[in-house]
Amino acid sequence: MANEAPAKLISIGPKSGTKKDGFNLVTENVTAINLEARQIEVELLAYDGKTVLMDVSEEAVEDLQKIKIGDGATLRVVEEDGKRIVKSFRIRSKDPSIQRADAALQDLTDSHWLNRKHAIEVLGELRVEAAVKPLVEMLSDEVGDVRQRAYESLIKIGAPCVPDVIPFLVSDEDDLRQSATEILRKIGKPAVEPLALALGEADEKLQKRIMKVLDRMGYKRK
Repeated sequence: MANEAPAKLISIGPKSGTKKDGFNLVTENVTAINLEARQIEVELLAYDGKTVLMDVSEEAVEDLQKIKIGDGATLRVVEEDGKRIVKSFRIRSKDPSIQRADAALQDLTDSHWLNRKHAIEVLGELRVEAAVKPLVEMLSDEVGDVRQRAYESLIKIGAPCVPDVIPFLVSDEDDLRQSATEILRKIGKPAVEPLALALGEADEKLQKRIMKVLDRMGYKRK
């Protein structure tokens, strides 16, 4: 790697301008790594294969050690003191579905609700179990369309989301209680076993709510 000052990232930021919380930079090819200098060079395929050299934040050094030249990666880039710094890495699988899932998981925290909405749809379509916890949290998103997509995607993921949805049956918020009830009911038969197992550890209030859901699903406790 040349001993030059890191190249400035030009024209790869969001079209709407610099985002305070950063943006994702997707590359198919890591071309050089310098652990000592905490730098990484990646190829920008959208810019005729040009490469860009970036500094890496201290907290991302452990991730930097896992990346190899030739890897594809999604980099989380933020602007600090006029420089763009890599804050985290996600090495991307060659499997297209896994690549889509990885990118969507990153976009769940995007500040623009349309990006969050699209990410949720992808994760539901692919039935990504790793997305369950953030999707459950997004049932409380400030944007109605995002909440609705999270609801629909959890139903698609099915049984793996049941343990994380159950606690919302006793939420103080009516909308969350209703959403949790409907998610479990629409998952249907695959939700019965985890619901029945949860009865043994639930307090009296939650047991009543679980039994109500099971009754609506036609399940009778033995």
